[in-house]
Amino acid sequence: MAVLHLNSDSFDKTVSGGKVMVDFWAPWCMPCQSLLPVIDELDGELDGKAVVAKVNVDENKPIAQKFRVMSIPTVIFFVDGVEKERLIGVYPKEKYIETINNL
Repeated sequence: MAVLHLNSDSFDKTVSGGKVMVDFWAPWCMPCQSLLPVIDELDGELDGKAVVAKVNVDENKPIAQKFRVMSIPTVIFFVDGVEKERLIGVYPKEKYIETINNL
């Protein structure tokens, strides 16, 4: 499975079902760039456990504003459309896995 790139048309439908991890990022953000390989690895490792998705905050400002994303990268974890956890900044891959497993 590939990391989903969400926009206003696909966001609500995607996060409404099951566990979903959404990385809010931008191409110019260096910490976001360092997180890219981790997000790609997580997509493979979490296949079947959670959906891994990304939102480009420059292209999807209303979504970022709705969830009050003030710093990037911000990763928000949803369960059935409800925000359950939020990590701001870059963490080791294991932290994201632990967070998903604890939801």
